Amino acid sequence: MALSPLLSRPAAVAGSGVDEGVAAHYGELSAEQRRLLAGTAVADMSHFDVVTLSGEDRLSWLNTLSSQMLLELRPGQSAQTLLLTVQGRVEFDIRILADEDKLWLLVEPGQGAPLAAWLDRMRFMLRVEVTDVSEDFGLVGACTPQPALEAYPCWVDSWPEISPGGYAYSVGEHPGAERPWREYIIPLGELESAVADLQLAGMMAVEALRIAAWRPRFGFETDEKTIPHELDLVRTAVHLNKGCYKGQETVARVHNIGHPPRRIVFLHLDGSMHTLPAVGSEVRLGEKTIGKITSVATHFEAGPIALALIKRNIDPDAALQVVDGEEAYAASQETIVTTDAGQTAGRFTGFLRQPHQ
Repeated sequence: MALSPLLSRPAAVAGSGVDEGVAAHYGELSAEQRRLLAGTAVADMSHFDVVTLSGEDRLSWLNTLSSQMLLELRPGQSAQTLLLTVQGRVEFDIRILADEDKLWLLVEPGQGAPLAAWLDRMRFMLRVEVTDVSEDFGLVGACTPQPALEAYPCWVDSWPEISPGGYAYSVGEHPGAERPWREYIIPLGELESAVADLQLAGMMAVEALRIAAWRPRFGFETDEKTIPHELDLVRTAVHLNKGCYKGQETVARVHNIGHPPRRIVFLHLDGSMHTLPAVGSEVRLGEKTIGKITSVATHFEAGPIALALIKRNIDPDAALQVVDGEEAYAASQETIVTTDAGQTAGRFTGFLRQPHQ
């Protein structure tokens, strides 16, 4: 993996794992979170992958394949969509930005080539061209508009707003509203000059703010069994009343007459441990394993926090433990996806959290 030129910035410490190649931090972990949230710093996400779709049929074609209604997407507008298996499991999570002559598809590091290959297999005779441009473009993340980057295409996250045709499985105020998010698409050859006068925050800051916003990340909160309902992704990435697409039957069945088997949950961890459990650590209720940690960070205000996938019917008020080897961390829950998620058919319309459009 190519290293970001921004790793030459003073105090930069390289990331690892999926975030290898960019800075984990620049020596000021809490301050970087504050600056990023305030809009006085941006984040180097140049290791994320970028794919473009061009050709006259690009919107109608992608609309038939994916979970979101895309036919009315206009240049400058952003969306999120999923490509699902026949069983309704999440195969790709795509952030879409419409441009005058193309669609920008933004995906996790390492997902560009598999996505391009998947789309190419589905092209048939349609007027669509799929191009993996990950070696030419990267992303810069920010919480507020950045005048220095306004010349570049910018994907704007709608989270946690409920998209037309979507539905929220959470209730009450959503902390995601406190963390707006956008990603600028920048030629890698211009990366250094584009952010030359901007302060930088590392991926550890990005992740801490993301976790606090309850925003699931593909490859972290997802596994080979994940369906959108478990992660509250029906809110932004699924249109419940659009036409047929692969996986649509499962999406409709779980939403209308079933329940997701698991639910994402936000955890406050015991801060007296002075360490963090590893991703993948078991979440337990008493002696029973009920799930696993999917993301973890130290937040500048909330302290040690995590996202986890647990069994849906676990009591939201139950005190939990996170076990990492010999270490056990007390954990308290905040409900993201409710225990009664799904089974909306026949409910009074007054209980619906978003009218279907």
